[in-house]
Amino acid sequence: MELNLDFDRHARRGYAEAVYCESKTPEQCQHAARQWAERARRVGDDSALGTLLFTRADDTHARAVLAELPDALHDPVARMLAWPPTPPEPTGGRVLVVCAGTSDLPVAREAAMTARHLGRRVETLNDVGVAGLHRILARREALETADVIVVVAGMEGALVPVVAGLVKAPVVAVPTSVGYGATFGGVTALLSMLSSCAPGVGVVNIDNGYGAGHLAAQIAAVGALSGGAND
Repeated sequence: MELNLDFDRHARRGYAEAVYCESKTPEQCQHAARQWAERARRVGDDSALGTLLFTRADDTHARAVLAELPDALHDPVARMLAWPPTPPEPTGGRVLVVCAGTSDLPVAREAAMTARHLGRRVETLNDVGVAGLHRILARREALETADVIVVVAGMEGALVPVVAGLVKAPVVAVPTSVGYGATFGGVTALLSMLSSCAPGVGVVNIDNGYGAGHLAAQIAAVGALSGGAND
């Protein structure tokens, strides 16, 4: 089984490899975990290669990875695993992950877990969608003190311009596939977020919590903060 893992990514970019499991067999994911564990043993330091993330892992993928890395952290809601299981000591700014509704939670958890294991302080606000606008307005202090905000929303994606219009920090918007037929599997939220009238919004692909968490972690990295709430 031929896998070409990027063991040098942490040294090169400061962030380690991530294995996207959804289109892989459990055996392929297990082999990736085995290769990583073997390289870490040769290096002599579990953390030297950075944190290996497995994304979009179902229960069969998770069991396969845990067979090789039994102490890996598994979040079944986020459908992710991380090894080593303990996040690095946080540096840089604070990432706030804002989740519109409970149905969006898997994507929000994916974003939060990614940013946390890439070495950022992460806080979350859940179930604060615009159907009850008072819920997000009641959390102004948390919004205003964040260095970068990830907003995860389905339906029409209206939470993004609301948040972006309240804060100084950059906003990473994540459309989700949550919603009824006319939301077209997240396309409606995606187009809404791309068309936002509030400046300072960047949009990742539908359901891409990993990409949003990664981008937020990079924005909030030491030396990368400019114009944020905590300057």
